Amino acid sequence: MIDVRKVLRSFRFAGQGIVDLFRYENNAKVHLLIAGIVILIGLFLKLSTTEWAVIITQIGIVWAAEAFNTAIEKLCDFVSPGLHPQIKAIKDLSSGAVLILALTAVVVGIIILGGHLLELSHTD
Repeated sequence: MIDVRKVLRSFRFAGQGIVDLFRYENNAKVHLLIAGIVILIGLFLKLSTTEWAVIITQIGIVWAAEAFNTAIEKLCDFVSPGLHPQIKAIKDLSSGAVLILALTAVVVGIIILGGHLLELSHTD
């Protein structure tokens, strides 16, 4: 039997994690700002359903990666508060993963939004 109260409590904890991510993490705030700009541009360009699905997926992937990166960094700082070369490597790899996904999202955005902007500029 599913314990609905436990499920709801889990959602509440997860929601608090999302709020904390965007409240306290500077890079997450940057990703949020860029996502907002991309969404506004997408609304202006009247993206197709498929294009929206791709754009929203990219935004979600970058936000999730930023959350994982933040969790890994916090765990590393808790386990090893001092400087340690292995902890540095772990944190660098984790932030590198976010960078890979963010750059991929930029390329996807350029392909989708850039194509529409090119079409728009050629209709004038």
